[in-house]
Amino acid sequence: MLRPLDPTSDRSRYRQIADHLREAINAGEIAPGEQLPSERELMEQYDAARGTARQAISLLRSEGLIETEHGRGAFVRKRPAVRRVAHDRFLRRHRQAGNAAYLAEMETAGRTPEVEILEVGRAPAPADAAERLELEESASVLVRRRRYLADGFPMELATSYVPWSIAEGTQMTEANTGPGGIYARIEERGHQLERFAEEVTARMPSPEEAKALRLMPGVPVIGVVRTAYDSEGRPVEVCDTVMAADRYVLTYELPAR
Repeated sequence: MLRPLDPTSDRSRYRQIADHLREAINAGEIAPGEQLPSERELMEQYDAARGTARQAISLLRSEGLIETEHGRGAFVRKRPAVRRVAHDRFLRRHRQAGNAAYLAEMETAGRTPEVEILEVGRAPAPADAAERLELEESASVLVRRRRYLADGFPMELATSYVPWSIAEGTQMTEANTGPGGIYARIEERGHQLERFAEEVTARMPSPEEAKALRLMPGVPVIGVVRTAYDSEGRPVEVCDTVMAADRYVLTYELPAR
């Protein structure tokens, strides 16, 4: 399965071993959930020191390709990435069916969704959210912080900001926002949603984010800041999402006209 090392290569020996393992994983020769060769097996196959074999495994773990279990060994990650289809997830039909975007997305992926509510309350808007919502700095907004899971595993963190003039007196201010989520409640207040704008960035996580998302060392996060606009062009919600980069594929469909 694993070919011999190239003695003429300039790459470090542990990187060559990692390259071979990575190729085998990507080719499906080592399937998701399957165990990698042990350190001893790698040492024997590649005539390598234990430290070299351990470095190769550590490199693949830092890339998020494998998981290690104490006393058992290293395994190819078996949780498939979720395809996040931007042009579908906010369609009105999902809200009318009683599904918020994340629930509809996980249902399509065949995963079991869970939403942990971390904070719900009124607070001054952060400067960036106030600017996007076209509010005065520190104007009151509803703040909703959540952690989203699939099959019990953390996927993303999200914080929504809704102008208090829209949120006040609605179920948005409660832990359970009701069928269809906050977008359904916003539309019930007379703000028919017309469009969404997203800004996507990538970066390394903060220690708090890495802990909350259970990220392996070296795995980055995707930042998505979304602004929702009603039919009159008014921004009615800003959502700042931090996603585990190894758990999502972002899909966008763009018109060519």
